[in-house]
Amino acid sequence: MTTWTEFVQGAPHIAEIFLRRHAATGNLCMLGTLRSDGFPRISPIEPRIFDGELVVAGMPGTTKFNDLARDPRFCLHTATVDTNVGDGDVKLFGEVRDLQDPALHQRFADALFAETGLDLRGREFRPFYVADLSSASSVEVIDGHMDVTIWKPGEAERVVRKH
Repeated sequence: MTTWTEFVQGAPHIAEIFLRRHAATGNLCMLGTLRSDGFPRISPIEPRIFDGELVVAGMPGTTKFNDLARDPRFCLHTATVDTNVGDGDVKLFGEVRDLQDPALHQRFADALFAETGLDLRGREFRPFYVADLSSASSVEVIDGHMDVTIWKPGEAERVVRKH
């Protein structure tokens, strides 16, 4: 599995599109998890890049976090409203891990408060999920064709052009 920092180094093109779309939507993405009955669940989430990690944080006790506690696999998709995909689109695949590091949690809470005004300082984060990525892809429509960029750990990004 690959951390966010390693992903950015290995897949700079996909990472750039992700960051652009992530910023354009106010950090909104769609998180795909697996329900206890095996069916997929899609939930809105606002992941954050912090301290070299892709943090999949949110309100504890939600169904999406119950899903991840049971099965850590996920798909994270940038929120897309443009049917022409003019600004690109990214999917990240992997597993979350619960990173229990109280000093990191407090730095995260301080940064979140400074950025958004949401005050979670002094709280315990259980779980504190960070993403380990196993693959990624992006879609861009350029000059009437679709470019799909694909990445897997240890491989260079590759582009599949669809006409």
